[in-house]
Amino acid sequence: MGLIRFGTGGVPHSAAKRTTEAGLERLKELGLDHLEVEFVRGVKMKIDKAREIGKLAKELGITLTAHGPYYINLNSPDEDKRKASVLRILDTARAGYAMGARSITFHAAYYGDNDPEDVYVRVRDHLHEVLKVMKEEGIKIDIRPETTGKPNQFGTLDEIIKLSSELPGILPCVDFAHIHARFGGRFNSYDEFTAILKKIERALGRGALESLHMHMSGIEYGDKGEINHLNLEESDFRYRELLKALRDMDVSGYAVCESPDLEEDALLLKKTYGKLTSH
Repeated sequence: MGLIRFGTGGVPHSAAKRTTEAGLERLKELGLDHLEVEFVRGVKMKIDKAREIGKLAKELGITLTAHGPYYINLNSPDEDKRKASVLRILDTARAGYAMGARSITFHAAYYGDNDPEDVYVRVRDHLHEVLKVMKEEGIKIDIRPETTGKPNQFGTLDEIIKLSSELPGILPCVDFAHIHARFGGRFNSYDEFTAILKKIERALGRGALESLHMHMSGIEYGDKGEINHLNLEESDFRYRELLKALRDMDVSGYAVCESPDLEEDALLLKKTYGKLTSH
């Protein structure tokens, strides 16, 4: 049976302080076992600090991933902004590697007025650049562009899988709620969740399902895709069917909850999954 570690995207709301250290301590108290460190406003954590965070997480038995800044757009028409985006991904990878995180994720780009195929090439070339610098610096961490929730954003599952097949070191971060919202309510059943997982396995091999980086939450959506995240029980997202699909496909990895009620929904996911796998 696959082992999925459940946790929060950012410091739990009930932590004593708004610090990563307090967040780790609170996750341990709650019985959760993963934290996605959020660098969404910029990577301001020093490398020495990142190492301290990693040491504490290891002591507490909590695994880590990291989320890069929101200001990433590898398809910006402004060359300086593209270069800054590459640097933000690299800074996230440097901090993530220092803290022993398993992978980093980020929203890669917007299409703008460009053809999606041209955007794909630009994103691929910039990520190749990222991987080259990482190799030179000895940074070993998975780079995982995220599936996105709006049709104007680069990041369909097919695009992320194609990147992963062309660039060693790139793997998917699958946000199931984003896929559901992007396609107007589709991809919300056991069979559809299973189809997503089988597509990943066919393209990238069994290993891609043995360390899968996932995001989960409720979600509100409209004609233009994602509007905002919701709590699981306040949305139409069929998380129980997703968890059954993960169980039956023997998926292992990290399930990061991004609901407004972070730790409550993370615990709901973990407890529901626990019941499914205990039979």
